[in-house]
Amino acid sequence: MVRSVSEIRPLHTEEAVSRAGDTLDETGRADGAPDETSRVHAKSSSTVALDFGRITLDERGVLYLFGAPGQERFWFLWDRLFAGTLGAVVLVDTRSLPDAWYALDRLEHHGMPFIVAVNDFGGPLHSEEQIRDALALGPEVPLVEFDARDHSSSKFVLIALVEHLQALSSGEEGHKEG
Repeated sequence: MVRSVSEIRPLHTEEAVSRAGDTLDETGRADGAPDETSRVHAKSSSTVALDFGRITLDERGVLYLFGAPGQERFWFLWDRLFAGTLGAVVLVDTRSLPDAWYALDRLEHHGMPFIVAVNDFGGPLHSEEQIRDALALGPEVPLVEFDARDHSSSKFVLIALVEHLQALSSGEEGHKEG
């Protein structure tokens, strides 16, 4: 998503998955133990550090984009990302919905406003209700579908986040996108 929407050449750390990394990325666990709730087969690349990009909003405002990997080995980065952050987008892969739990937990723990963006990679189709149930999302959390590879689609997600943040700051109750 950062790569598709950044106005500058983004720093991205996507690398080919090696044989040694196959098990780690497939399970998301450092010990390689299987996790039946998180299976993403035929994965050819993985983020190995933070992605970074930016978008200039106007002469005074710049939106900095940080793409943090969701695998357990990167969790130590999450709490540090919240300093100065106004809001977040949790990217959800429909093939592995439970992989979003840690991000959602940390955001809720810090009281960080967020939206959930569902990136459909051709996995099983899920209704909005199924996704909300799987992630225990209340109706106050905007849920949007998008394609992270597409500039316009990724831009729509960021607009949804900004609108959500504006609604929260103006005290609108029950504001919901998606």
